[in-house]
Amino acid sequence: MRMNMPAEPGEAGLRPLSARSVVLSLLLGAHPPQLPVKDLVRLVEPFGVGASTLRAALSRMVAAGDLRRTDAVYGLSDRLLARQRRQDDAVHPRTRAWHGDWEMVVITATGRGPAERAELRARLVALRLAELREGVWLRPANLGRPLPDDLHRVARTYTARPDESPQDLVALLWPLDDWAATARSLLSRTGGARRPADRLTAFAAAVRHLLTDPVLPPSLLPPDWPGEALRTAYAAYQRDLAASVGRREHLA
Repeated sequence: MRMNMPAEPGEAGLRPLSARSVVLSLLLGAHPPQLPVKDLVRLVEPFGVGASTLRAALSRMVAAGDLRRTDAVYGLSDRLLARQRRQDDAVHPRTRAWHGDWEMVVITATGRGPAERAELRARLVALRLAELREGVWLRPANLGRPLPDDLHRVARTYTARPDESPQDLVALLWPLDDWAATARSLLSRTGGARRPADRLTAFAAAVRHLLTDPVLPPSLLPPDWPGEALRTAYAAYQRDLAASVGRREHLA
C-alpha cells in the first residue's frame, strides 16, 4: 500500500493566490482567528488584494459558511476552526514515547454509500492512520491523542504488536521518500521566497504538506527526515504574520 499519503503535484503543492486564500491564511494563522475588516484591508494589500476585491470575497465567504461576521469583525466558522486545530496540530504534533505498540482500526460498518466511505477515509487519514488493506487501518501508537469515541459506531479498535519488522511495515504503509523530497523542495522555496505573495503561497503549501506528515517515532524515520525543519520554518512564518498583525493594530 503506497496510497496513504496524498501525492503533491510537481510544483510541490503550490497554488495561485486568491483573495479567499489570503484571508483564510491570515485567519488560520491568527489566535484568536478573527480580525476587523479595517485590519484585513491593510494586511491583504501586500499580497495584491485591493479593498473592493477583499470586501467582495468576504461577502462570498460569509455566504458560503467560511466566515462569521460580528459587526465589522470577521472570524472563522466552526468548520474552519476545526481546520485551524488540525493545522496547529500539524505544526506542533502531540507525541508520546513509543514502546512498540500500534493502533489498529478495523471498519465493521456495512451498507455505507460512497460519500460516507470517502468521509470516513478522510477522517482516518486526518488521524494519521494508514490503510494496510481495505477496512484495516493502523499506525504506531506514539501520538498523544485518543481515538474519537464515536469512531466505535463504525469500527473496532485494537492495540496490536505486529510480528513483522516495524521498519518494513512503515515502508509498506507510507511513501516516506516521496514525502521527504517534497518537504525539501518546499523548504527551498520558502527559504528563497522574498515577496509577501510568494512567501504566503509557499508556506500555504508547506502547511498542507505537514498535514500529511505521519509523525512517526524517530526510530522509524529515515535519516535526515525534514519534517521538523519544515515545522520550524512554518512556525517562524506564523510568528512573522502575527507580528505584522500586531504592528497594524498598533498603527491603526
